[in-house]
Amino acid sequence: MRKLISGAALACAFMAAGALCAGPDDILGNWKTENAKSVVSIFKCGPQNDKYCGSIVSLAEPNYPANDEKGMGGKPKVDRNNPDASRRNNPIIGLFLMWGFSPDGDGKWANGQIYDPESGKIYSCKMSLKNPGTLEVRGFVGVSFLGRTSVWTR
Repeated sequence: MRKLISGAALACAFMAAGALCAGPDDILGNWKTENAKSVVSIFKCGPQNDKYCGSIVSLAEPNYPANDEKGMGGKPKVDRNNPDASRRNNPIIGLFLMWGFSPDGDGKWANGQIYDPESGKIYSCKMSLKNPGTLEVRGFVGVSFLGRTSVWTR
């Protein structure tokens, strides 16, 4: 038994860069989204503080370009594609865009939802921590293979 425990500890030590030994809170903190368009902060949430959520804390381009097609050039970006008209003037910075994630084994979180402010759509989502600096976020409709994976970095 002692050799088994020592072997597991040794495996964790050698795989420190991997997710095999990842704890549920290892995703907490700030993550750059794919193409570094934004930074998302992942934090604990829920009534018992047992879920994981995320919000946008910064944008690479926080304002609309001067030639914005909807006449908002130079103004801070808002959630203008939200299907709920009452939310279309909410700023993108600070937007709550992921919620409901639960730990699902070493280096995995499942049963979450993610909102895409570019399309105004909500998708089912799961996440996998590939190493301490790389998080794969997969949004999908129905089943996981009908989706898209985005790689986020610390």
